[in-house]
Amino acid sequence: MRLDKYIAANTPRSRAEVSKLVRQGAITVNGARAIKASQHFDERGDTVMLLGETVKALGETYLMLHKPAGYICANSDAEHPTVIDLLIARDSKKFAHPLPIEHLQIVGRLDIDTTGLVLMTTNGDWNHTITAPNKKCLKGYSVETAEPIDESLAVKFLEGIQLNNEKHLTKPAILRVLGNTRCELDISEGKYHQVKRMFAACNNRVTSLHRYRIGPITLDTHLEEGDFRLLTPSEIALNAS
Repeated sequence: MRLDKYIAANTPRSRAEVSKLVRQGAITVNGARAIKASQHFDERGDTVMLLGETVKALGETYLMLHKPAGYICANSDAEHPTVIDLLIARDSKKFAHPLPIEHLQIVGRLDIDTTGLVLMTTNGDWNHTITAPNKKCLKGYSVETAEPIDESLAVKFLEGIQLNNEKHLTKPAILRVLGNTRCELDISEGKYHQVKRMFAACNNRVTSLHRYRIGPITLDTHLEEGDFRLLTPSEIALNAS
């Protein structure tokens, strides 16, 4: 790994500051003065010291974000703002150490106009426990539709819906009607625009879609749109089991 990247990810120092500290002789690798900020080292076996203190890896990062409409779930995009942009804009004000932005994986994506819970992590195995199809992780959505929702739709969703251009029915989904045009829906898949396509197949149109739960993790009601926080150890353990 690059020296400046490692130190910036595990201390409050920026890459520019790391370069300056290297020139000042304040950084060593295995006791030898670092030559340049871009030099590579083995983070499993080498020891990096900054101003006489060992720089230790902070460990894996786990976040929940309350995604607003208008942002896409991508690390970068030339046309639209991303959920990563939200982290960058607020990161410096929230934590003593910078987030490892370049290593974050988005766990379960949302459409640009869908709001709600987005999880992010640097732990690929943890990501897999949520997103792998065989894990059958339930995602909970609050849905509003253009037309009234018939109570009989709950049975249809449980039996599976035939989506346009799909060979197989959707997996059983749990629909709870809350009002004339409001419901909650639990699905275990993540097909492209799946919730919208399921209602469209039943001659209805989704006008508002909000994800409030992924597996056992529920969106923190104290998080305003665009805000985020670290997951608690108990939340991390819930999806690891």
